[in-house]
Amino acid sequence: MQFTVTKDIFLKGLQRVQSIVEKRNTMPILSNVLLETVDDRLDITATDLEVGMKSSYPVTTVKPGKITVSAKKLFEIIRELPDADITFSTKENDWVELRCGKAVFNIVGLSPDEFPYFPSIQENNFIKIESELLRDMIEKTSFAICHDETKYNLNGVFLKAAEAGEKTALKMVATDGHRLSLMEKTLEGSFGPELSKGVIFPKKGIFEIKKFTEDEPCELLLGFLDNSAVIKKNNMVVVMRLVDGEFPDYTRVIPQNNDRIVKVDREQLFHSLRRMAILSSEKSKGVKLEIDREKIIISSSNPELGEAREDMESDYDGEPLQIGFNAKYLLDVLGVVDSQFILLCLRDELSPALIRAAEKEDFTSVIMPMRL
Repeated sequence: MQFTVTKDIFLKGLQRVQSIVEKRNTMPILSNVLLETVDDRLDITATDLEVGMKSSYPVTTVKPGKITVSAKKLFEIIRELPDADITFSTKENDWVELRCGKAVFNIVGLSPDEFPYFPSIQENNFIKIESELLRDMIEKTSFAICHDETKYNLNGVFLKAAEAGEKTALKMVATDGHRLSLMEKTLEGSFGPELSKGVIFPKKGIFEIKKFTEDEPCELLLGFLDNSAVIKKNNMVVVMRLVDGEFPDYTRVIPQNNDRIVKVDREQLFHSLRRMAILSSEKSKGVKLEIDREKIIISSSNPELGEAREDMESDYDGEPLQIGFNAKYLLDVLGVVDSQFILLCLRDELSPALIRAAEKEDFTSVIMPMRL
């Protein structure tokens, strides 16, 4: 195998797969990247058996072939090479030679025969989804993903589609048991049986998809293969194993009778909470909200550090109410809402709070209160 490639292209391809590569080294081959030349194209593939990525880049192929090498070391070498064309060639016993300018590297590879199988993708029955729309959905839900590995069915986001007239209503939900975030968008076109039933995308996979959406706006293709989801964008494909489990009925968690509605400036509340959280308990991050007509008093106290309070204006004409929250949970929500005002919908000091953007109805967050 031998090919010539520019440094920028090779570096970009290797950088994209660094977060996919298995770090725990349970199988040595999983810390490697598979390089394969087909015509004048280089395919770069990485997998940790849960999430896999394959991307293609233009090269000048002298002799086709394939090899696997350490993804981390190859990336570090290419990053430090001068800005010139790189010649990559394989030698006997799976050794690899890299030449760039006057620099020559000889590194150990592993046989490509040991590398896990990456499925060939047919674009039948794929649905089209705009990258900006998908990024918005992920940003507004992923902060609520559960990180407790024992609750494996909550270690990701739940995606479900339903018919909405001639369009499709796509819902994305994440919860960790203390809070829940729900985003709903309307799409053109139909969807398959997998989305009709609902699927759970793994945490690592959903963050890889988010990286997909951070470049220039484009159209993504979403499909399913056996028990895996497939996302395709131009020359890149990500395949991820779906979480095998039942996502809880999130509709039962969303309160329906929270009739004490406080309208407040999102940015003011965000910065006030950040200030009050400084003196909150390190463990609970608890802050107290005293809600009265036309104002909220936000306070925190810590016997070892002191106490703090701040008043801010609000739009509320109900009965006075005191309620406590984990400041981090509120800040996470306020950090993703792109609305000037938010609605804090409450029932009493012990019932879950509902947070929505005042100007939009596509985002809903539920936060459990805490005793202070």
